Amino acid sequence: MTGPMSRRPLSRRPMVASLGLMPLIAGTAAHAEGSVGIVETRTFTTTNFKLQGGAVLPEMTIAYETYGKLAPDGRNAVLLTHGFTSSHHMAGRTTANGAEGSWDGLVGPGKAIDTDRLYVVSSNMLGSSYGSTNPAAENPATGKPYGPDFPDITLIDIVGAQKALLDSLGVKHLVAVAGPSFGGYQTFQWGVTYPDMMDGLVPVVTAPKGSGDEAAVKSLVDTLAKDPHWNGGWYYDNGGIVGGLTDMRVATLKRYGIDDQLAAQFPDKAAREAEIRKRAETWSKVFDGNSLVTLRRASVRFDAEKDMAKIKAKVLYVLSRTDKVFPPKVLATAVMAKLEAAGVTADYYEIDSDFGHSASGLDAAKWAPRLRTFMAGLEKRS
Repeated sequence: MTGPMSRRPLSRRPMVASLGLMPLIAGTAAHAEGSVGIVETRTFTTTNFKLQGGAVLPEMTIAYETYGKLAPDGRNAVLLTHGFTSSHHMAGRTTANGAEGSWDGLVGPGKAIDTDRLYVVSSNMLGSSYGSTNPAAENPATGKPYGPDFPDITLIDIVGAQKALLDSLGVKHLVAVAGPSFGGYQTFQWGVTYPDMMDGLVPVVTAPKGSGDEAAVKSLVDTLAKDPHWNGGWYYDNGGIVGGLTDMRVATLKRYGIDDQLAAQFPDKAAREAEIRKRAETWSKVFDGNSLVTLRRASVRFDAEKDMAKIKAKVLYVLSRTDKVFPPKVLATAVMAKLEAAGVTADYYEIDSDFGHSASGLDAAKWAPRLRTFMAGLEKRS
């Protein structure tokens, strides 16, 4: 399923730095030390990509960044996977606007994921609005965006597209797969779909099984439909649904803990509300509403838990003390028990952070030593 490399993004949406929660918070000066520097998004395109449900994408494009250098044997690679509404920009700074990567405190020369030794591929996911094939992309059959006609995709499809990307880059083996939130879903899915491909898995602020059901997808669609431009999902020629997406994004950012994160910078509540809305609107001008639906549907069907016994890699499972999306009190003991019962070698680490769901990037220093130790152990095995 591999195909020629291309710098032509299939998506009609601009490829910009992540406008998810984590990259919107200013980085610390410490992150600049050992930076991978200025990075550029590239794209990989393949043809006739068959999805798990049987549909075929005539063209399938994945956007990605790389940091470090691939070893001659192709076995020193790390794959980074990203969150639901964020992007693949996870280290360095973009050429577009200088935005810092969401895991810049963890990835770079001398850092926990050390690009002096490792070749890091940070992949956008199929269905996302940041340069990969998604519902806003042109449907070759109609010459117009796929919109709500975009075929259903699964986590297996998402990691299958990443596997095709890695094959095209000459990656033969992964030291680790790591990622937060929806990226953690991908990490677990990699472990059960390609169990011989990697030595380690680092699923962060996440779970091995999606939450919700088809009713949750319907609820999302119903919320998006409140925007007067929704038009059954065919809003591309009538001004889009920025208003509705902005309202939804404000609620999401607050659930992720942005109020606490901005309290010191914006002590006045009205000023803080204005800043949150500004950030939400910026994101809403980039992210596609149908992409939200596509990825949400994939997430509710995600279940790597039933296949845990297939995992051969060592696991470092990481949660955040204050995360309301994936709360440790609910998940930590249960997930670790299931990993143990499946015969998986796994460790647990909890980030003592006030930054909730965004702790893995914003409080990188609090868990970087544990990640560094884990990665060092994996490199000895590779």
